[in-house]
Amino acid sequence: MGKDYILLDSGNLKKLEQVGPYRLIRPALNAFWKPSLAPSEWKAADAEFIRDSSGHGSWLRRERIPDVWSADWGGVTMQIKPTSFGHLGFFAEQFRNWHYFREHCRNMDVLNLFAYSGLGSLSMAAGGAKVCHLDAARGMIEWGKENLALNPSIPNAIRWIADDVNKFVNRELRRNSKYDLIALDPPTFGRGSSGQLWKIESDLPQLLKNCLALRKDDKPFTLVLSCHSPGFSLLVLERMVREVVGNHAEIEADEMYIPESTGRKLPSGIGLRCIVD
Repeated sequence: MGKDYILLDSGNLKKLEQVGPYRLIRPALNAFWKPSLAPSEWKAADAEFIRDSSGHGSWLRRERIPDVWSADWGGVTMQIKPTSFGHLGFFAEQFRNWHYFREHCRNMDVLNLFAYSGLGSLSMAAGGAKVCHLDAARGMIEWGKENLALNPSIPNAIRWIADDVNKFVNRELRRNSKYDLIALDPPTFGRGSSGQLWKIESDLPQLLKNCLALRKDDKPFTLVLSCHSPGFSLLVLERMVREVVGNHAEIEADEMYIPESTGRKLPSGIGLRCIVD
């Protein structure tokens, strides 16, 4: 097991993170406040990601850090790989969803869309679900399998698929596949496995309708949606989902966050959970 992930502090549009044995600084573009910890704590960072105008960037390494290591967070051990986008291979604000999956997915058939490096899928499998994990990037499928190998207590109950989300969901509809729970964390913009274009503002409404059509007949159905796109506020997401599921579904929506060692919280997107009876 790796050492824990900890968000140590945030401010001045940056965040200071302890990621296993290494201390990193990365952008936090909504951290408009001042840091709480002393400047010496920030200066002790091993590396900092400097973003350029293209959205990529580079890592300024003040101390030698490896290309790959592990850390624990949200009940799973994660393989950490700093990327040219400043990502590490996990989104820490998802920890509450991971806890929910472990507690509520027993004996369920679940579908995880835009599933990234598989930590949500691992949490679903740990909760007793049969999981279909889908991401357009084959590299993410391999990363997910590597994460599973780091967690030997989690059952290997995951089907790994690299495909375009809309293409796969439409195929599942034709096959009359059915699920108890579908989770999705859609990007603002992206491309599928064969270059298919994804734009959240035009594609999400139909995808939500298709997800609802995949529910098992006469059984409760859960939709777990998270979003980090500008303009998609809590009320916007709730209204979009309500338009699909109707007025009788139970919807809970709130801000996602990462808890800081300072006792504060760093807001990190919107999370919504909808239960349709």
